Amino acid sequence: MGKISYYTEEGLNKLKADLNDMKTKGRTDIARQIAEARDKGDLSENAEYDAAKDAQGMLEMKIAKLEEILSNARVIDESSIDTSQVAVLSTVRIKNRRNGAELSYTLVSEEEADLKQGKISVGSPIGKGLLGKKVGEVATIQVPAGMMEFEVLDITR
Repeated sequence: MGKISYYTEEGLNKLKADLNDMKTKGRTDIARQIAEARDKGDLSENAEYDAAKDAQGMLEMKIAKLEEILSNARVIDESSIDTSQVAVLSTVRIKNRRNGAELSYTLVSEEEADLKQGKISVGSPIGKGLLGKKVGEVATIQVPAGMMEFEVLDITR
């Protein structure tokens, strides 16, 4: 059994749509590429055929991985989020103690992370460092640039 991942309903629906797209359009496109390559003759020297078969293998691996993720996915009830400490789907306002900059992030699953939207993965160094922290506590986090300290200013959902 894989690890359980928590998603917003929107995030889970996007994963399901991606999987459906791969199973229908993706498989159809690859089948067509294989057929076209096969029509060009000798398969032993047909690079297009080999490439299409490789692409088919990659697509099937992606489908299997997504199916595994979905089988262990749970929708999190956003109304039940405990805001006394940082958790999955918490929105946390933090202050970088080095430069005083205030940032706001929502902690999400790996697959839903999108820095442009302020969504960081609970598996990222900052996400891991903030989990379980309460307002007023300081998270000391190892990032590529060195150690950083973030003070938790506010936790909402």
